[in-house]
Amino acid sequence: MYSEDYDGANAQERSGEDVFSKPVRAGKRTYFFDVKATKGNDYYLTITESKRKVDANGHFSYDKHKIFLYKEDFEKFTEGLEEVIGYIKNNCLKNGGQPSAENFSDVNFEEL
Repeated sequence: MYSEDYDGANAQERSGEDVFSKPVRAGKRTYFFDVKATKGNDYYLTITESKRKVDANGHFSYDKHKIFLYKEDFEKFTEGLEEVIGYIKNNCLKNGGQPSAENFSDVNFEEL
């Protein structure tokens, strides 16, 4: 698995032939699930989070972050994602499915 900002130089180098794409709109964010193929017909998945923002001049721009997920990591990634989602559903979502404030902290990933 590989992660980087969408506009990074490596994203251009790693971009493969587009095979299939599925956009998922979720509030202010859009997630893109893209199946790509290498020159040797090896397939991988890219997951892109795109969030629209407004700058100080009132112009719109998009923050984009991309994860590269390779076939050898699919099973472990899926297991981890299912476990975490199950944990959240069973332990953190109360009050009609709303996140419980006591189980989450404010994390600013820009500071990490």
